[in-house]
Amino acid sequence: MAQSGMNLYLESISCSICLDLLKDPVALSCGHSYCMKCIETHWDGEDLKTTYSCPQCRKAFTQRPVLDKNVLLAELVEELKKTGLQAAAADHCYAGDEDVSCDVCTGRKMKAVKSCLVCLVSYCEKHLQPHYESPAFKKHQLVEPSKNLQENICSHHDEVMKMFCRTDQQLICYLCSMEEHKDHETVKAAAERTERQKKLEESRLNIQQRIQDRQKDVKLLQQEMKDIRVSADKTVEDILHYVDLKCFTFFFLWSDIDK
Repeated sequence: MAQSGMNLYLESISCSICLDLLKDPVALSCGHSYCMKCIETHWDGEDLKTTYSCPQCRKAFTQRPVLDKNVLLAELVEELKKTGLQAAAADHCYAGDEDVSCDVCTGRKMKAVKSCLVCLVSYCEKHLQPHYESPAFKKHQLVEPSKNLQENICSHHDEVMKMFCRTDQQLICYLCSMEEHKDHETVKAAAERTERQKKLEESRLNIQQRIQDRQKDVKLLQQEMKDIRVSADKTVEDILHYVDLKCFTFFFLWSDIDK
């Protein structure tokens, strides 16, 4: 339990991009926090410049968010460093059985933060840096860490499937779009992904609104039931009072007759 609590604590003050303790931490409006440099580098490397998204929850921002340092998180990280738990935080970055490990690391492998569909290799933050810094990797397509990179390669043309066929609802490569799918409705896979994320968010908001509406209806019904109970209790009370009054009147009249 103690180790589990430590892991949760470390996760709360670690960057999900570099998997290290937060440096100059910034928090997005969705609640997720990153190193300022990491999130800026991530957004600089995105293909679509019209929207910027959170790497964790995928919440999209139409404008690039203004990043301000989160002073509270920065103080927590500094306090952690003072307590000597830096080694535990570093250990937290190593790949486990369920994680995608870096293909470049030798010895004990670090967790991969991105997989490259061109290289067909998964990289940790350290070994991923050339993809951000060198112009030679500018056109490489980075995706979330995956153990099944080969599934993103077209089996017919041995090319990365960067297109999506809406007619057949499947990923295809550029050559496929020019051949067997040439008369189909095709778009870039990134554009399709963005569109689906947008629809998913709209659906989520719609469901959330419907839930809120239902909760309001339930509250109204509960209030109506309460009012009915109060009214019923009042009616019963009035009836009992009326019966008591009649009984008293009858008793009084009967007493007079006896006299």
